[in-house]
This record gives sequence, structure tokens and C-alpha cells, in this order.
Amino acid sequence: MTALARWCLRRRIVVIVLWLAAFAGAAVAAGVTGSAYSNDYEVPGTESGRASALMAKAFPRQSGDSDTIVWHTDRGTVRSGAVEKTMRQTLEKVAELPRVSEVRDPYGGRGDGAHGARRISEDGHTAYASLVFDRPADELEAAEVQRVVDTAQAAAGDGLQVELGGAGIALTEAPRAQLPEIIGIGAAAVVLFLAFGSLAATFLPIVTAVAAVGTASAGISLLSHAMTVADFAPMLGSLIGLGVGIDYALFIVTRHRKGLRAGMSVQQAAERAVCVSGRAVVFAGATVCIALLGMLMLRLNFLNGVALAASLTVVLTVAASVTLLPALLGLIGMRVLGRRERRRLAEEGPRPERRAGIAARWAGFVERHPKLLGVTAATVMLALALPAFGLHLGTSDQGNNPATSTTRKAYDLLARGGPGDGPGSGFGPGFNGPLTLVGALDGPKDRIAFDELPHRLRTTPGVAEVSRPQFDGSRSTGLITVVPDSSPQSRQTSDLVERLRTDVLPKAADGTTMQVRVGGITASYDDFASVIVGKLPLFIGVVVALGSLLLLLAFRSIGIPLKAALMNVAAVASSFGIVVAIFQWGWGSELLGLGSAGPIEPFLPVIMVSVLFGLSMDYQVFLVSRMYEEWQLTRDNRRAVRVGLAETSRVINSAAVIMIAVFAAFVLSGDRTIAMFGIGLASAVALDAFVLRTLLVPALMHMLGGANWWLPSWLGRLLPRISIEPPPSPDETAPESDDDGAPEPGGERPLVRA
Repeated sequence: MTALARWCLRRRIVVIVLWLAAFAGAAVAAGVTGSAYSNDYEVPGTESGRASALMAKAFPRQSGDSDTIVWHTDRGTVRSGAVEKTMRQTLEKVAELPRVSEVRDPYGGRGDGAHGARRISEDGHTAYASLVFDRPADELEAAEVQRVVDTAQAAAGDGLQVELGGAGIALTEAPRAQLPEIIGIGAAAVVLFLAFGSLAATFLPIVTAVAAVGTASAGISLLSHAMTVADFAPMLGSLIGLGVGIDYALFIVTRHRKGLRAGMSVQQAAERAVCVSGRAVVFAGATVCIALLGMLMLRLNFLNGVALAASLTVVLTVAASVTLLPALLGLIGMRVLGRRERRRLAEEGPRPERRAGIAARWAGFVERHPKLLGVTAATVMLALALPAFGLHLGTSDQGNNPATSTTRKAYDLLARGGPGDGPGSGFGPGFNGPLTLVGALDGPKDRIAFDELPHRLRTTPGVAEVSRPQFDGSRSTGLITVVPDSSPQSRQTSDLVERLRTDVLPKAADGTTMQVRVGGITASYDDFASVIVGKLPLFIGVVVALGSLLLLLAFRSIGIPLKAALMNVAAVASSFGIVVAIFQWGWGSELLGLGSAGPIEPFLPVIMVSVLFGLSMDYQVFLVSRMYEEWQLTRDNRRAVRVGLAETSRVINSAAVIMIAVFAAFVLSGDRTIAMFGIGLASAVALDAFVLRTLLVPALMHMLGGANWWLPSWLGRLLPRISIEPPPSPDETAPESDDDGAPEPGGERPLVRA
């Protein structure tokens, strides 16, 4: 690391130019090729996946996304002459727009007039037209869809409400990509300036993180052409990259400033900072990547792309921290210190730093009351984790969008007709998520059984409406649409899917070779969730085991990895409790502009476990490495814990505040999924830094005493010796202060491992 830092410092202009070239080249390539993101949740081999594949082959015109144009009037009905004339003309204009394949008119005009009456509610106040694009939503351009929305909504007015919904229309409500980043960076800049007191030092971590995240974002766009990458992957990468990137740079800049105050030259301080803190950054980044790449063991294409995209961002942030950052440190020289610090250094010379103030007093307080504080912290974590026991994975649809969005309004207009809405006011809550029954038919007997299937389905509990069977040209494949009497995201709809698969359809196929598969939104999400839940215990076990092994090698202790695993599980459980309370129970979700209550996305647990485990390891390594160093020097556990907490708490807290600000800013993205990640990660970091690392971990370590560092002698002989940090510089010393800030006798200790 020293050689790398020295090279970057001597050729700082070359390093900066290389990073600018990498960023510009990736951005240009991404701009030319565009992106090919895909939200394909279907898992090959599942029943919904087979149904989708069979339907795409037999009914290709229906494989594109079918959206809806909904209009509603309280005065009169949608059958009135004025409303009908206005909407007929509007639908004709929409049908002539690019990318529009078909518009099915409820008035008997375009599409299927014979069944148009079904598209008008019983009370006559609401109607809809089916809008079919000529390609799936992930292949449409937002500008093309916006023309459809503008053309349709131009008819609104004079008591007529026009809204649009569907996967294609949702492209016009894409997340606000730049706003969260700008707010997060601004908040981080404030914290950095308060910590450093220097504008130059403030912008160093930000510039480093932005360079890495910008290059990674373009790289993710290029990656989407090679594999399945979810459309939220770039924003998730930005969320993680900005958080860890600014924090990693913060650790290195803090060490560099400490070296300058100790009397080192800019060259020496930068080399030392990268050698010491840079190695810790590489170790921390490696743990985050290991946790993220653990998703590959699930063998789900959808998560593979997310894992590689997030890992690419972390790798580039680490690379920028140990190459671009030292080049920038060499460029700005002594300006990394504030004016007062530079003036004092010139007048008084270097001075040893003291461990005094709030951090030292807090460390002493924890030492005196470990049981009380430990029980308090554990109670807080347990109380916050309780909602996680009610976690419901399922379909989060446009009914969970903000109430002001056109997709949410269209969803609500169509879903009316449930309990409390009055008969005939809409089409029922299940209309927004119909199930598709696709049958593979072999011979007349199978076709007769499929023709009779709707009669059996209409008597099935949970079914509101059943369409007539459709057949492909060879009559070897049949299609029936089933509308549940409950919403797509409800447990009742999931129960209906299970009932159809295990009871109704097997009985209907008895005595035939007919095979009917159940597909649709709810079926696809249920299958996806069941696959993830089935693999989740193994995934968590592997990630925790790998992280514990790294800590075992680094600290040569059985207790440290076990406590780390327990703390990581506690942070994950408590953050999930907060996510469930806000998003699933709806506590404040509408006030935050996050839409109504609904289930949690099936892939959220896997991604959050990966990210949170990696981030928790960062703080664990930073805190315990200083305690381990002091333990090796003194063999006094109480002193080791007190000194480690006193010296690291300020940096950990500053890093945590920055990461919380960055993560929380993504709540403003306008995307429910990203908001879940933002709130989950922000709350986890807050609990990890301010409850676990400053309360529960030191309290437990005080109570366990020397057992913290116990390692069987036979295991110690087998384990290789590794060091996160190199031997200290003789210039880096600091006298320890007592609770009142006075130096203890003999308190001068090296700041890093001897």
C-alpha cells in the first residue's frame, strides 16, 4: 500500500486524468448503447414461469404489457353522448401513437366491441380501455409512453377524470435519480465541514465518492446488456457507493490530518494514511463485496445482476479511496487542515493528541455501568425487531404508489366495488391483478375439459370473475383469465393461487392429459418469494460464517466473531422491524410520500442482509481493532475496551451520520423499493453505530472480561497470522486522559497495532 500511495502522490496529475478518462469513457459508452434493465422476477422452472413461457409462445400479441386508460365521472354516466364522443376521439388518437399496438374500446368501436360492456362499471360512472403496447415495458422509452399519457389526459375536464395505469405507464413515474444524491451529498458535506473545519478537506471524500459512483453507474448500464439487471440497481449502487465511499475517504483523510498535526510532511502523512487506514478500507470493502456476492449462491438471475452491480460500485469506491484520494491529498497539500490548525502548527509545532472530552467520559460511563446499559440497549433492539416477526413478502403494486400519481388513481378507480365502496362503483380489488390460467392441451378430451373449466372456477371461493376460454391457432394451448375478489397483494389472493394449484385444477384435469399452469402477478411473486425464503437460511448462514472467519483470522479470538454475528443479526432484525412498521403496517408511509401500506418485496431481505452485514463489519473492525491493539499492549480488558471506544467513537459517529444522511435522502427518490432500502439501511446504521457499537458491544466486552480474547491454543497454531493495520509510526502517539481530560501517568500509547 505504501508503494501504491507513493506512486499516486508522485504522479498525481496522471492519476486524476486517468480517473477522469475512465469516467468520461464509461459515460459516453453508456450514453451510446443505452440501458437494458429488466425487472423479470420469474424463476425458470416455477409454475408461473412455465405459464409465462407458454403464453408468450401461443399468444405473442398478449405478451406485451397491457395497460389501462380509466375515466370516471360523477355527473351523469360514461355512456352520455358528450363523454362517449370525447373518449372515442381520444382513444382513436392514442391508437395512432407510436408503440401502441391496440386499444380496446368499451363503446363497441376499436378492439372487441362485443365484450366492451364489461369495461363499464355497473353504475355507469367508470369505464376503461385496454391499451396494448407492441413490446414489454422494459423495452419502451419513457418519452413514448409520456405522449400516450398526455394525449389521454388532454380529455380530462368538466367533471371528467382520466387516469392511466400499468407497467408501461409507470415509466413516466420513474424515480427522481438526481435529487436523492444531491441531498445526500449536501448533508454529508455539512457533517464533513463540521468535523474537519476545512472546505478542501470537506470536498475530498465527496469528490472521491462521486467519481467512483459515477463511473460505476455507467458501468452498470453497460452490464445490463450482458445480463439481467434490475432497473433499481443503479440507484441502489449509488446509495451504497456514496455511503461507503464517503466513509472510506473520511477514514483516510482523518488519518492524514492526524499525521500532519504530528509534524509529518504531506508526502509522509498521505503515505502513512493510505498504508494504515487504506488497508482497513480494503479489508472493509472486501467484506462488503463478499456479503454482496453471497447472493450469487441463490442462483437467481434477477439477484445476480444486483449483486454484481453493487459489488462493482464498492470495488470502484475502494479503488478511488486508495488511488484518487492520495493524489488529491498531494494536490491540495496543507490546505487539508483548517486555517487555525495551520497557523497553530506553524507557531507551536506538532502536539500529541489527547483522548479527552465527551468520548472519553462516555467510555468511562459505559465501563462503570455495563449491565444497566447492556440491558437497555438489548431491550431497545428487541422492541424494534418485534414487527419483523409479522413480515409478509408479496406483491407491491401500483396500489401502493403515492396517492397523487396517475397510476395510483387509476388503480383505485378500477379497484372500487369492494366492501364499503358500494355495488357497481368499480370493477373490484382483484381486477388490477388477474390470474392467467394457461393450459397445454393434447387432443379433444383436453379441450373439452378446458372448455368446462370456467364453470368449475366460478364456484371456487375467492373468484370474482372468469373469462371465456381462448385458444391459439392450433388449439393446443388455452388461456383463461381469473379475477380474484381480493387485491393482488393480499394473502387471500395468494391462498387462491394455492387452492387452484393443489385442489381445483388437479380435479378438473382428472382423467385427461391437460396441464394447466397458474401465472399472473401474484403467482409470479409468490413463486419468487418461496424460492428466496427456501434458500434464505443457507444464504444467511454462509454470509455470517464467512464474515466470522475473517474476524477470527484478524483478531484471533472466538468471542469477537460470535459477538459480531449476534450484533449483525440484531441490526438486521431491528431494521426490518422498522421497515415492516412503515411499509407493511403503513405507519407514516403516506405522510412520507411512500404510498399506502403493503407487503415487503420478496428480494428485499436478501439484498438488505448482504449490504447490512458488510456495513456492520466496517464498524466492528474499526472499533475492535483499536481494542485489540490495546489488549496486546496491556492485557487489561477494561482499559482496552475503554481506550478503543474513546478513540474510535468520534470517527464512527461521524461516519454513521454521513451514511444515515445519504441513505435517508433516497426516501425522496419516488420509488417505493429504493425508499425501503433507504429507510432500512439508514435505521440499521443508526442502530449499529449509536446503540450496538457505543453501548451493547462495549458493555458485553466489559462483562466478559478476558474471555473476549480467548482462543484455544491448538486453533491458534493452525490459524495464519494476518494484520489489518501495519506497525505504527513512532510519531503517532497520544496520551490517554482520564474522565476529566487530564493525562494518565504513562498514558502515551501508539495509535495503531505494535
